[in-house]
Amino acid sequence: MERSRSAVSRGDSRAARRRRAALSRSWSEVKPARFEYHAPKSVDEACALLASLEDPKVLAGGQSLVPLLNFRLARPPHLVDINRIANLDRIYERDGGVAVQALARQSAVEDSDLAGRLCPILPAALRQVAHRVIRNRGTVCGSLAHADPASELPAVMMALNGHVVVQSRRGQRIIPAADLFKSVMQTALAQDELMVEAWFPGAHGKYGIAEESRRHGDFALAGGVRYGDRLALFGVAATPVMADPKDPTKGLQPSGDLEATPEFRLHLVQAITDRLFAA
Repeated sequence: MERSRSAVSRGDSRAARRRRAALSRSWSEVKPARFEYHAPKSVDEACALLASLEDPKVLAGGQSLVPLLNFRLARPPHLVDINRIANLDRIYERDGGVAVQALARQSAVEDSDLAGRLCPILPAALRQVAHRVIRNRGTVCGSLAHADPASELPAVMMALNGHVVVQSRRGQRIIPAADLFKSVMQTALAQDELMVEAWFPGAHGKYGIAEESRRHGDFALAGGVRYGDRLALFGVAATPVMADPKDPTKGLQPSGDLEATPEFRLHLVQAITDRLFAA
């Protein structure tokens, strides 16, 4: 009996070791690759780091970047965390519109009386972004810099013809929305530039945002933002695109995937446009 219990114990021990090894391997596959961490305390220090480091990534809210890091879809050798920079989270009026600094959380803009008064389409769009717990950490500028083609905020900026302010050691420059988005998750920012502010013009005309997704909070299969007679589409091309409300599918060649065929996305674009311009 003693030998039997000992054999069982050894067997359990071997099984336990195998389980621990398997668990260790599985955890290692959802942890970031090695990187060097930097936490600047000023915009100037952050810009100096971006200018001197090889292939750095900026961390603000982290709601898009951290999952990419964990699944090793992004492997930056350097991570520049700007969350310790003071006074970079303001939401204020500028030139009749709403200026949103780099560390202003999406939920703060969503709840902002100023944004609701000057640019009500902005908080309306933010309520469509993921879930509240995500918006509590995610930043408006981070979403624009990430430039996911299925994201709402880039399309809002396109529809409103807003702009972003970027800074480097060379100084500041303004990038209009029409020039900002270049391809899937690619913008016109140079590697050494930090997006310090997004500006959304005052918007008091008719507006609306509509999208279709499999579940609330999921990325959109297709979506549209209306402001006046302007229509910006998202989720149907490599970047948000401006479209003719009278013929919104003209020139569109959306890709297909497990979620939706190209034909279905075109159908959604037409249905969404009809809904937005019915009022």
